[in-house]
Amino acid sequence: MAVTSIDIRERGPYGGGITFGETGAYEQLDGTVHFAVDPANPANNLITDLELAPRNQAGLVEFSADFRILRPVDRRKGSHKLFFDVVNRGNVLSLRRINSAPGNAHMDPGNGFLMRRGYTQVWCGWQHDVPQEPGALRVNVPNALDANGPVTGRIAVTFQPNEAATTQMLSDRGHLPYPASGLEQPDAELTVQDYDAGPATVIPRSDWSFGRLEQGGVVPDSTHIHMASGFEAGKVYRCVYTTATAPVVGLGLAAVRDFVSHLRYSSNRDNPCAGDIQHTLAFGSSQSGRFLRHMLYLAMNQDESDRPVFDGIIAHIAGGRRGEFNQRFGQPSNLVEASTGSLFPFADIEQSDPETGQTDGLLSRLTARGKFPRLFLTNTSSEYWAGHAALTHIDATGSRDITPSDFVRIYHFSGAQHNAGVLPLGHTQPTGAKGLHPFNWVDWRPLMRAAVVRLDEWVSNDTPPPPSRHPRLDDSTAVPSESLNSIFQAIPQAGFPEHLRHLARFDFGPHDGITGNLPPVTGKSYPALVSNVDRDGNELAGHPPPRRGRAPGHAHGLEPAPPGHRRPRPNPQDHGLNRALRLHPAGT
Repeated sequence: MAVTSIDIRERGPYGGGITFGETGAYEQLDGTVHFAVDPANPANNLITDLELAPRNQAGLVEFSADFRILRPVDRRKGSHKLFFDVVNRGNVLSLRRINSAPGNAHMDPGNGFLMRRGYTQVWCGWQHDVPQEPGALRVNVPNALDANGPVTGRIAVTFQPNEAATTQMLSDRGHLPYPASGLEQPDAELTVQDYDAGPATVIPRSDWSFGRLEQGGVVPDSTHIHMASGFEAGKVYRCVYTTATAPVVGLGLAAVRDFVSHLRYSSNRDNPCAGDIQHTLAFGSSQSGRFLRHMLYLAMNQDESDRPVFDGIIAHIAGGRRGEFNQRFGQPSNLVEASTGSLFPFADIEQSDPETGQTDGLLSRLTARGKFPRLFLTNTSSEYWAGHAALTHIDATGSRDITPSDFVRIYHFSGAQHNAGVLPLGHTQPTGAKGLHPFNWVDWRPLMRAAVVRLDEWVSNDTPPPPSRHPRLDDSTAVPSESLNSIFQAIPQAGFPEHLRHLARFDFGPHDGITGNLPPVTGKSYPALVSNVDRDGNELAGHPPPRRGRAPGHAHGLEPAPPGHRRPRPNPQDHGLNRALRLHPAGT
């Protein structure tokens, strides 16, 4: 077992002892889990730079992570199932995105859906650069070392200010930065663009420095950059420099794998779930959904003893991407297009890219070993317009529909945006996102509760869920995004984005996990396909928003709409256009 010990720091009643139906009351456990992994174990072969991490006397690499557990006080009343929520930038999301808890409430049970179903709910830190904020869960990993000491190298950090400023941290949205290896660095480069992937202008090196403004003066600082003329709100800035540290980022994947494996299989006295867990489900939303896709791609849904970690997985609003979750100098929160998270493959089954000659599939490594977790890929309109979701079920040429594996379902929540819609309508969101038009009101969370029910039934009782439902080429519900220009232009005050993003083929160099080309060599673009719409801008494919009068968690969200049913007419920006036009691509 890779888990060496579990230290419970706090234990107490959850929510003041509130009860949830037949399950009753829950208790909350917070603490730290300690790990030691063997670099020689085949299960760890794909963790970048693991061989360069410091080792203990037994030759193992040690690290630790924060964790949180909610479990029924009376375990006999629980479902004996573990529901793992992949934290998003250190934050719990399932209570908001499944239980409909308020967005600004920490650990609020919301409608109690997951509790009433009796799940033991688990969270574990996996991201190394999460800010030190109360309640945030992070992983603590060692830095890679070579013969010369700490591994150093070139890194590109991108930021987009929400307001004008003269100082910026060298990170995305306040995450812990990669420090510069020196303050001079004459070869460091700062560029500015009007939008991601747009033409870049180099800012003279003499105009900026590694430092921050403090009490009227500029103080040298390896984690910030300062520019007297100021950084403009909405502009995209990219700083390329040499950093002084190389955390073994991929150990975050091992933390999730090994903690859940320990809770599921270990009979050790320190295991708070010993002897209780029969099935395991995982949920990841946005960044966390991309994390789960990456975990599957690296076959890390099998533990060091080749046992399955998760029986069922929901990767929600992840589109076709993965992330910088196993990369030297990786920035897990990075959303820029030219990232290793944007690389082929996108679909679960194996296919070949005729432009590069590469043959691969998201689940190729697991399939080759006969390991088949049940998988839901769920996306909204935003991920089709700005997350390349179509590439999960249409081939790399854009000419053929792909039939997913028998153990995979792909569902499109039509007429919905990346974040669940709320009322009253507004131009801003808690994430900091700003839209030209009010954000969508369509709430996809009832559909997510339906997905949880369906996945649980599939895992627990082998009851197959409804067939995949998404835009397709063979019925003309999947179309090139540009083909809808005239429809949206005809809608008053809607318009059409000037700079639609077409994902390009990027070449970062010959070594997976280590960037050799910075910036990457850019090749031919992939097709950009979205759901076709009617003349009012309503999507023709996917699951319509939930109908009124249904109980929360009812499986209606994954059943066909009745004849004659018409979806609520969404704002044209529902289709990802608001996401494309917003000032700050905050995304989650």
